[in-house]
Amino acid sequence: MSKTVSDVDEEKLRAEVLGLFQYIQRFREEIAHMIQPDAENDKTRFQTISEQLDAIIAATEDATHVILEGMEQIDNVTTKLREVKDPSEVGPLCDELEQISMNTMESCTFQDITGQRVTKIVRSMQFVESRVDAMLEIWGRDEVQNLAKQSAEMADKREGDEALLNGPALESEQSISQADIDALFD
Repeated sequence: MSKTVSDVDEEKLRAEVLGLFQYIQRFREEIAHMIQPDAENDKTRFQTISEQLDAIIAATEDATHVILEGMEQIDNVTTKLREVKDPSEVGPLCDELEQISMNTMESCTFQDITGQRVTKIVRSMQFVESRVDAMLEIWGRDEVQNLAKQSAEMADKREGDEALLNGPALESEQSISQADIDALFD
């Protein structure tokens, strides 16, 4: 005998609906934490991560440029030192070398700022990781793992152009080398 809607225990139904509502509400809160702007700069953690990485790249490029330029200048001053006939010209050239060396050493301090920026990025990534972990706990890790398995199985079943959309494989993912493929045609 099948139950009708009128046979369902109203209290059980309310409890289930309330549980579902609370589940969705907690999930929303976790997502809100991830995309909430920082009070200091009104940007999300994702925007900050991107800007920090851009700043690391710029600082590294600038420092590299200054260091290479300094090495080139040292080479030029060394050439001048070798050509000096008057000993009174040696002092100013040594002073110039000293200044170039100081500028080059200052440029090498970029790694300190880079370290600070990387630390900010790591903290942001840890924050995101904790939020994702919280969502996994809400949803249930076993359920997420089952979905991941189903997704992988679906990916294995793709055909034609859709199967080619994985991009190039990493070295660790490659099962057949190019040399092995070439050997097939020999």
